[in-house]
Amino acid sequence: MELDEAFGLVGEFGPRQRRLTAFLVLLQVFVAFQSMLILIVGAVPEYHIDQEEIPTSKEALAKHIKFANNFTSIVTEWYLIKHEAYKVSLASSLYFAGLLIGNIMFGPLSDRLGRKPVYMSGLFFDVIFGYISAFAPSYEIFAISRFFVGITNGGMSLVSFVLTQEYVGKSFWALTGSLTNVTFAVGIAVYALLGYCIREWRFLAFVSNSPGLFFLLLSFMLPESPRWLYSQGRSAEAEKVLLSIALGNGKERIAVKLKQCAGAVKKDNSASSVLNLVQHPVLRWRTVILMYIWYVCSLVYYGLTLNAGELGGNLYLNVALYGLVEIPAFPLCMFFIEKPWSGRRKSTTAFLIFAGFACIFTIFLPENTGEFFFSPTLLALYGKFTVSAAFNIIYIYTSELYPTVVRNAGLGVCSMTCRLGGILAPFVPSMKSLGPSVPFMIFGITGLSAGFLTLLLPETLNRPIAETIEDLQTPTYQILKNKKVNQLEENS
Repeated sequence: MELDEAFGLVGEFGPRQRRLTAFLVLLQVFVAFQSMLILIVGAVPEYHIDQEEIPTSKEALAKHIKFANNFTSIVTEWYLIKHEAYKVSLASSLYFAGLLIGNIMFGPLSDRLGRKPVYMSGLFFDVIFGYISAFAPSYEIFAISRFFVGITNGGMSLVSFVLTQEYVGKSFWALTGSLTNVTFAVGIAVYALLGYCIREWRFLAFVSNSPGLFFLLLSFMLPESPRWLYSQGRSAEAEKVLLSIALGNGKERIAVKLKQCAGAVKKDNSASSVLNLVQHPVLRWRTVILMYIWYVCSLVYYGLTLNAGELGGNLYLNVALYGLVEIPAFPLCMFFIEKPWSGRRKSTTAFLIFAGFACIFTIFLPENTGEFFFSPTLLALYGKFTVSAAFNIIYIYTSELYPTVVRNAGLGVCSMTCRLGGILAPFVPSMKSLGPSVPFMIFGITGLSAGFLTLLLPETLNRPIAETIEDLQTPTYQILKNKKVNQLEENS
């Protein structure tokens, strides 16, 4: 039988799969802790310098500066103010640079070596470097450790996302993908609560990193992805995993016998990698469009928040709002992407276009209106709401557009451009020197262009999942695809 038929037999989202998914979804809380660590650990408290001339050396500065006692941070410990203030942003940039490298490395590695070993290795080193950050004796060691946390955290979270998809039937991919992103948003709010309760930055970093150790120990019980095993021609091992899932789902007396995957990667051939994304015309075209969409999502997501300026008020409340505003986007996504009249493609297009028009609309608003409903704060929250919705869908959409053998490589390349957008986003608000509306014009035009480009991609709702690259071009796949489309039209 085919793999999708086997999932229908053992259960697409039974009790065993729900437990596996819940574990990997909860892991996103830890991922959020690491991603948002610098927001509080690198925060600048109020301070006073008791002389007009600012000392140039740290020793002299330490004698003449007094920080508020409400919390500590790397700023208060290493006096990262004035001419040293750039080091906080540098540590943040190093983390995002690490994410970029991790996305490049871990995607192809997990396609070649397997999901579980690459995921476990990434999580192990993520925890190690996280503790190094908490106990760093100097800024330099802290910044370097954050770079390596970025590599391991970004790569590990990418592979864990793929595992949540590949443990379940295709019809539940949208659900598991949305749950992953919702939990990440909740994790941001939980981190804000931790920061409110723990005001000493080293202890906060230690506590934020400790859940990773818990997840690492429990991860040994995770099975390998049956989809990856099947795509590699290891059908017997895939059958064992499926039977264990069936047993966990309460289905004891079933037999699973998979057909040999036609395009399975042979041991004497090189494994599918990033090169496959450019060698095959169908994948090359999809990859170019998806890379641009991911880049724009990240650019607008981070850029709008930074361009809105500081919200003012309570630091911890602001961080919590930064996460909580994303949550309403996910049930909205789930509603639209499962409807035949909208699906993945049209929903992504709509959310990106709404974000683009929102940015352009701000050009016509008068400054300092004093009205909340026309304020930059609301714009930042609305912008994050719509782009979060697009982000949520594009993760699911991208997973469905790539065959299993290159799915992680495709996600890795797209995530790489996503991180590039995050790195460049802080520089866009500085273009206000050319004109107050220039940043919003950039966000608006890129958002609109990405939205319209999405229409060039195929719809994946109720379409068969390709296991190998050859599936995209074989007549069997095309016939099955057309059959699914006809059934969909008849049902609607």
